Amino acid sequence: MTQIERVDLAPGINVARAITGLWQIADMEKDGSTLDPASTAEFMAAYADAGLDTFDMADHYGSAEIIAGYFKKNVPAGKNAHLFTKWVPKPGPVTREQVRAAVMDRCTRLQTQKVELLQYHAWKFSNPYWLDTLVYLQELQEEGLIGAIGVTNFDTAHLRIAKSIGVNIVSNQISYSVIDRRGGGQMADYCHNNGVKILAYGTLLGGFISQKWLGKTEPTGQALPNWSLMKYKRFIDVAGGWDRFQHVLATLNEVGIEVGRSISTVASKYQLGQKAVGSVIIGARLGENAHIADAVSLFTFDLSDAQRSKITAALSALEDIPGDCGDEYRKPPYLTASGDLSHHLEDFPPVYEVKQSGGKSMIDSGTTWETLAGYSRAIRIGDRVLVSGTTATHGLIVVGKNDPEAQTHFIVDKIEASLESLGAKLSDVVRSRIYVNDLKDWEPIARVHGVRFADIRPANTMVEAKLIGDGYLVEIEVEAVIQ
Repeated sequence: MTQIERVDLAPGINVARAITGLWQIADMEKDGSTLDPASTAEFMAAYADAGLDTFDMADHYGSAEIIAGYFKKNVPAGKNAHLFTKWVPKPGPVTREQVRAAVMDRCTRLQTQKVELLQYHAWKFSNPYWLDTLVYLQELQEEGLIGAIGVTNFDTAHLRIAKSIGVNIVSNQISYSVIDRRGGGQMADYCHNNGVKILAYGTLLGGFISQKWLGKTEPTGQALPNWSLMKYKRFIDVAGGWDRFQHVLATLNEVGIEVGRSISTVASKYQLGQKAVGSVIIGARLGENAHIADAVSLFTFDLSDAQRSKITAALSALEDIPGDCGDEYRKPPYLTASGDLSHHLEDFPPVYEVKQSGGKSMIDSGTTWETLAGYSRAIRIGDRVLVSGTTATHGLIVVGKNDPEAQTHFIVDKIEASLESLGAKLSDVVRSRIYVNDLKDWEPIARVHGVRFADIRPANTMVEAKLIGDGYLVEIEVEAVIQ
């Protein structure tokens, strides 16, 4: 039997480097039917028997959690299986009770006393409640209801913010493939330096990276039978189109012939060799397409430096997928099956309540300083919005006490939430003023401003100023004119 490579995500959580993803159960049930847990769970046994004993699912993957829970409790092969799941709540305020209820629901469906790895997805980072959620999850971990905390589709900045307040995140599950290379660069560097493993999904683009599509004409319209293919066709389009994709497939095929492996196996092996990647997640349609032999064969060969260089050279002809990891769910172009968020969400509620007074619209963020000093977080008069000096304060938490980058990103998020609550957008900002507590931090702060306002380019001033309060490295105020 082939020895499957394994990786430690956290103490006591040692998992296969090829994880079986169960997201296609939702697609198999999209006609309203529900798979039988007992009969479907039996199909998981062949994976576990081959050493592929780690399974990934989510609260919205149809009945995947129920099937996996039945497998672990009732099927002998599932006794030592590792079951990971995700919680993807709707945007808006959260309470400790809501987070506890969500985790308990995962436990019930998985028939377990503890969720081994609970992965959290936040839809919008300008809504600061995502940070509360992670704090509450860590409390439940300390209580014993969660083994380890992971996140999914986090960008580098917000992974950094979460780690800066002490949340012990062990993994970030992101789209990362030969076509979508956003997981490299700054994400890989941050994860490598901070003990976070990348769990790479989409490595086979829902099945596009296979012999089946080599040399085929470009599919359109009804030619794509499932959500995964519809979603990843958008990635192919943004990366440069079908012809460039075919060049990548042809190169993977050349290497595959050299090593005696399939296109999909070569592509997954290439991703396993990328910096900070702990595991690749390979989707399964239980009872239909197993591909177990391909997954096992990942650990029976190596790619030479020359073969890796050949693949890397082919990828250089592609366009970069825009933004950082997870941006496909947060800003255009939305690289989802439908091309927008309509099948995920109804709307995004405003973060702050708006009050009216004397022709002005005003919001407060709830800090004690606003009441003490008698000011508003932001005010709108006509088409003009003024946002007060903003620090990295969230409730009783000072975000990023020793990390100027984390503080600056969180401040811009808070400013964005203030603007959106008053009907403006970050792109409406025409002036920003930055107050730096110590000039030694000016450059990382300026770089974050450069990232967040790259295409907005407001007038800007940065000065050194002694800030009020311990731990504050930077304060920012902005003015916006609604276009």
